[in-house]
Amino acid sequence: MTRTSLQHMQCSLARTADVVGDKWTLLILRDAFFGLHTFTQFQKNLGVARNILTNRLDKMVADSILEKVAKKPGLSRFDYHLTERGKALYPVVVALLQWGDKWIFGAEGEPVRLLDKKNLAPIQDIAIQARDGRYLQHGDICSVPGPSASTAFINAFEKRNTNKTSQ
Repeated sequence: MTRTSLQHMQCSLARTADVVGDKWTLLILRDAFFGLHTFTQFQKNLGVARNILTNRLDKMVADSILEKVAKKPGLSRFDYHLTERGKALYPVVVALLQWGDKWIFGAEGEPVRLLDKKNLAPIQDIAIQARDGRYLQHGDICSVPGPSASTAFINAFEKRNTNKTSQ
């Protein structure tokens, strides 16, 4: 089954979803952050079909999330290592883990605790902060067209905001 690409959309979330918006991709990312590096480790831990794992790993390499490193020259066995681009997804993975801890596991408690290595204390919840340090909620944030916004996007954005104010 071929997924519809969202790369044509003038939206960072849509384009990011094209890269990491698949359950297997997120679970491979989680496992890579937890120290797994090989196809066999990913396959054994996830129980995913080999063809699906191959597809996701190849896509993650093509999207520069992982890099494929030969175990030894001349061998067809590889390790998969997070790139800087892949490592930058760590806060996203942690935010999803924390959301699941709160809304899926709730009173049962989290299945995995993330601790600060320095003092072995639980980490803070991922949150959005203003530049002055204030914590922000959804209602505290507004959006405006950015520097790469197309004219069509700006027009649609202005039309949507005009409709909001006239209601």
